[in-house]
Amino acid sequence: MTESTTSLAGQVVVVLGGSAGIGLETARLARADGARVVITGRDRERLEKAAVEVGAESALTVNLDDSADVERMFGELPVELDHILVGGSGPFYAPLADLDLEQAEQFINQHLVGSLRIARLCIGRVRAGGSLTFISGTGARRPGVGLMVAAIATAAQSAIVANAAVELAPIRVNTVAAGFVDTPLSARLLGDQLEERRAELRATLPIGRVVGPEDVAALVVHLMTNTALTGATYDVDGGQQLVR
Repeated sequence: MTESTTSLAGQVVVVLGGSAGIGLETARLARADGARVVITGRDRERLEKAAVEVGAESALTVNLDDSADVERMFGELPVELDHILVGGSGPFYAPLADLDLEQAEQFINQHLVGSLRIARLCIGRVRAGGSLTFISGTGARRPGVGLMVAAIATAAQSAIVANAAVELAPIRVNTVAAGFVDTPLSARLLGDQLEERRAELRATLPIGRVVGPEDVAALVVHLMTNTALTGATYDVDGGQQLVR
């Protein structure tokens, strides 16, 4: 007999990077499904506003690039956790000839060592059958000028997840790889070009619309509740890779 659940009712869901975008929408969906939600972020004011908006049980400030701060934050979480989502960071673009190696090292360290740190902290904290999910991207899968560093991080993230799923079992570990998502971060990065990008995607994507944070959040919640899924990377990009 298989064990499965379709509800998060009463379960503790921790969203690292839960004050905006995909993290905020995941917190909203999880709370609507009855979960006890904890969100984290760097900006206290924005975090507290998000906590009220989604009905989070608590909101903790943390700098995910600071190992001591991450460990401090984990110490403030409930003793037993059911699910953890680790939000993604911004993109990295730099042609090799212009590459700042210190910035590249920092970016790779944030993605890879940061993921390893959080995975290790899940040992003994996330219950058997619970889940750890990372947000990654699909944008750097095809070779291109300026994409080398992002491609390294993207490929390595899938390797980390596959191996962590074996080492942390029966905790389930997965990655959600998103294409362009219409988030506040995307709006800040694109500025005046945002509407042009939206129109381009509506015209070219097979789904005929732009992927929103709620689309990604729905997949994340599914990975939390479907106990057959572990060790894999799941794409949510509206078919973007099919038309590039």
